[in-house]
Amino acid sequence: MNNRLFCCRALPLLPIRRGALTLALLVVCLSSAAWAGGDAPGWMHALVSVPLPEHDEKTNAVLLFSDTTVVVVSADKVKTHVREAYKILRPGGRDFGVVKVPFDSQQKVTGMRGWCIPAQGKDFEVKDKEAAEVSLPGAELVNDVKAKLLQIPAAEPGNIVGYEYEVEERPLALQDVWNFQELSPAKEKHYSVQLPPGWEYKATFLNYPEVKATGGGGQWQWVVNDVPGIRKEADMPPLSGVAGQMIISFLPPGGRSVSSFASWPEMGEWYKSLTNGRRDASPEIKQKVAALTSSKTTTLAKMKALAAFVQNDVRYVAIELGIGGWQPHPAADIFVHRYGDCKDKATLMGSMLHEIGVESFYVVINAERGSVTDATTAHMGAFDHVVLAIKLPDDVQSPDLLATMNHPKLGRLLFFDPTSELTPLGRTGGYLQANWGLLVSPNGGELVQLPKLAGESNSIERTGQFVLDANGNLLGDIREVRVGDRANSQRAAMRAVRDSKERIKPIESMLAGSISLFRITKATLVNLPDNDQPFEYRYSFEAANYAKSAGGLLMLRLRAVGSKSSSLLETKEARKFAVEFDGPAKDTDVFEFTIPAGYEVEDLPPAVDADFSFASYHSKSTVQGKVIRYTRTFEVKELSVPASRAAELKKFYRMIAGDERNTAVLRMAVKQTSAQ
Repeated sequence: MNNRLFCCRALPLLPIRRGALTLALLVVCLSSAAWAGGDAPGWMHALVSVPLPEHDEKTNAVLLFSDTTVVVVSADKVKTHVREAYKILRPGGRDFGVVKVPFDSQQKVTGMRGWCIPAQGKDFEVKDKEAAEVSLPGAELVNDVKAKLLQIPAAEPGNIVGYEYEVEERPLALQDVWNFQELSPAKEKHYSVQLPPGWEYKATFLNYPEVKATGGGGQWQWVVNDVPGIRKEADMPPLSGVAGQMIISFLPPGGRSVSSFASWPEMGEWYKSLTNGRRDASPEIKQKVAALTSSKTTTLAKMKALAAFVQNDVRYVAIELGIGGWQPHPAADIFVHRYGDCKDKATLMGSMLHEIGVESFYVVINAERGSVTDATTAHMGAFDHVVLAIKLPDDVQSPDLLATMNHPKLGRLLFFDPTSELTPLGRTGGYLQANWGLLVSPNGGELVQLPKLAGESNSIERTGQFVLDANGNLLGDIREVRVGDRANSQRAAMRAVRDSKERIKPIESMLAGSISLFRITKATLVNLPDNDQPFEYRYSFEAANYAKSAGGLLMLRLRAVGSKSSSLLETKEARKFAVEFDGPAKDTDVFEFTIPAGYEVEDLPPAVDADFSFASYHSKSTVQGKVIRYTRTFEVKELSVPASRAAELKKFYRMIAGDERNTAVLRMAVKQTSAQ
């Protein structure tokens, strides 16, 4: 089961049962293993002649058989037994010879064995005593997650590797996720559950047709066959949002227990039970709130002061032991230590807001939009992050508070991520927008969709003044005004650079994508530390041979800097999954070119008007005297484009690419002679 909330990083789609390890780690952990000759079990030998599931030439391994048996002993004890076998097809499939079973302080691996059936020769066997335990690295400073490792010998193409293990745990919640679709194709997979007398279950299939259970009398089984593997695509939804899985909740008799839930309201109650009393303010917190807000005359100003403190003065450090993967630390401890993870920061922020009379609620969410695909099915594995929904008092009114929604019972709610140091109060990053989150309020839990902001909230406004000489050389002065994630990404990059001379590197990277030969002559950053203000680049450059000479003509590309086209869909394979944008955006370019003396404009590129429901692009060129003016606007309006519309998106990007290559044609002006 192993359900944990690893804040601010994605949970793995599957329990980690196998995978590549560095050779050095294998040597340290497993060098003492002596591969024993021994017969593989009958269930593995029965797979030798089984037809392989459908696959392509890039498939490293296929799963021949999987069986997961979950025995619910009581609300405090669950046993899970797993058997799996893979046939390795390519050298990249050797990773399947290393089995990794994660566990924490609430779990223990009670048995583990592995086998290999080679295409030729005798079987190999490895036993539990040959396994090693290691700590698993993660984003947390401290966690109690470890893994038991077992290396199966002769994991080579043509061979079959298999293993079985058992885990006993004290579950945080009476729920399990059967992730039966993975990257590798599967021939046959089984999932069985055994419940105590009087218990019931609720099972829901996501991203896959429902499979009916067989059995009864406290024992049920589900079987899926010929499950296709998932081929990763660029900018696709997260795996948890596309892979077939079954969510199963175990329901004890006599009503729901604290750790059991089968709906979002019930899950909200469960999470609320974990956070009760955690936001109680200590005298030190009360004193700090008074100090931060004493000079502020409005509630909004006080809120901003508290937000800045939690964002900047409380370091992001995760210490997650046992239930600490889900339960925040007490606000008093977070304040004293000045560190915490996402749920800790949300806890301290909520505690401090309460001291100025402003209430707030936890929102459990995923940092990757698209992880929740079914608004009717409550499941823990959908989430990896926590933010706040702040109930805005009536006197708090500001056009800067963009990330708001009107809740029918709670009133105006402002969503805020205290973990994001660069996103000011009032806005949210694109990863949260139009994303489903579990709002935990006094009414229980409720799945809500966070607001999608206008494209103008995430934009680049780029203006450029250029002077072209008769040899095609270009002098340019550019000003870029960035807001939203467009600004945050640059601020993050710049803050990591201490040497002021190195701060032109991002500008160089931008120019290098558009101009082959250039030299930056001046560069300035504006509002770098001021997150609530637009971030600006102002720079000047020289570009040799920018305009190309052809038969006495000068070919001038008007899109001097920046690219909005993409080769994302220029592949042979048909798109299977939706294309996900980072967030809404609206970028504009206004470039003015002063052409050299003695030249005039012979031809301008045609205007482009590409308007789709998901995005739009408009450009045009005009000339007045010796100045060519090129303008364009690029806007992302919808955050997801389904695979069925991939052809439209491909056409859209091609139209942009064509416009970005187009040139204005300049020719020498014809001298007028007086009449004889």
